[in-house]
Amino acid sequence: MLQTIEIVGATAGPKLLITGGVHGDEYEPMVACRKLAEMLKPEALRGAVTVVPCVNVAAFERGMRTADDGLDLARTCPGKVDGRPTERVAHALSELIRAADYYIDLHTGGVAYELFPLAGYTLHRDPQILEAQRRMARAFNLPLVWGTSPNLDGRSLSVARDAGVPAIYAEYGGGSVCSAAGTAAYVDGCLNVLAEFGMLERVPPQNGVLYVKEDPRDGSGHLQLGHPAPRTGIFEACVALGDRVTQGDRLGTVTDVTGAAATDITANASGVLIMLPGLPRVVKDQATAMIVEV
Repeated sequence: MLQTIEIVGATAGPKLLITGGVHGDEYEPMVACRKLAEMLKPEALRGAVTVVPCVNVAAFERGMRTADDGLDLARTCPGKVDGRPTERVAHALSELIRAADYYIDLHTGGVAYELFPLAGYTLHRDPQILEAQRRMARAFNLPLVWGTSPNLDGRSLSVARDAGVPAIYAEYGGGSVCSAAGTAAYVDGCLNVLAEFGMLERVPPQNGVLYVKEDPRDGSGHLQLGHPAPRTGIFEACVALGDRVTQGDRLGTVTDVTGAAATDITANASGVLIMLPGLPRVVKDQATAMIVEV
């Protein structure tokens, strides 16, 4: 069901799975996966790499986050072999994850959000798996390394968690574009992880990590919970991704289309702003911001 690209190295070694397009409106991961598959040469590789440029083809063909059945693939894992279309895709993805030694899941904010570049992982209960995930996230070399609650289910990383497979996800940008910078960062990040585990030779990059945060609280890492919009309207931000903010700072204003009602959104914590809406229009209760308390 999934369209995979297999690169098998000339010598034995670990198996790395890299996926993009879990959501149909996240384009940098799809392009990065394709470019990465073109770059990897068996003679220079130890082990094997499986690349899936677009896991959720039906969603991509719609130009939407989800397929026709409306299920979010990132909330549907491990899926069902005989379920609805997205459940079947989730089952096939879960089988690939369980067969891997390491896993990288590439994302963006899609149409709805723009995200500060980060590599994240779950705070796995097994210390060896947790340490492997820390190494992967730091090697990926994006500005934020973020460890969060292991208790969020339905995700690709929860399948990896249950299977004992060290796994990270990455977020970069969004907002209905395919940025060259995001694509290049993803290609470099994956190559860095391959080098970290001895799967290929590569000169270590200059350190790009600015913040490291581990937050074990339940629900940490759930991006869609932050600063809900009080009404449907237009969100005008007065801050930018990566800004340091203090609790109580004004982040922006949600105004209805007539201008009769306007409400300021203020920071509920102090830290780094990592998420903003990708479109000016927001709907009631939609998240408008996320802050990581570094």
